[in-house]
Amino acid sequence: MVDINATLVAQVINFLILLAILTKLAYKPILSALEARRSGIEKSLEEAVQQRVLAETLKQESQDEILAARIQARSIIEEAIALGEKSKDSIMQKALEENERLVREAQEELERSYQQALNKLRAEVVVMAVAAAEKIIEKNLDAETNTRLVKKFIKNFTREKYGELT
Repeated sequence: MVDINATLVAQVINFLILLAILTKLAYKPILSALEARRSGIEKSLEEAVQQRVLAETLKQESQDEILAARIQARSIIEEAIALGEKSKDSIMQKALEENERLVREAQEELERSYQQALNKLRAEVVVMAVAAAEKIIEKNLDAETNTRLVKKFIKNFTREKYGELT
């Protein structure tokens, strides 16, 4: 059987005292340190989850803002293109109107010049006819002489006014 002697009892008492001291001095501080570490880790995990949610929210907001900015930029570009087209059409219309006005003025000037030249020619023909009639009346000659005189007068008259034509 087991002999219980004083040494064994002393060792058991020493063990219990050591256990009580370790419980008071080491076990409770170690458990409280472990609890503090566990709660710190849980708090860090909760903060990490919150930061991740916040980061995802900010990412989504920035993507929404980028999309809105692209839509706005596209709208501005389309407005600029429409304004450019409108300006181009306006400029083209003004240019066409100016062209039509210039052509009309040129045609009117050409018509006036033509009428002036025609009127001047008619006046000269009248003057020539009167001069030829005077010559014919002065010298009432035969038909051949009359024709020769009219041709000579016209030749001399045109040479004086326009230079040699033939």
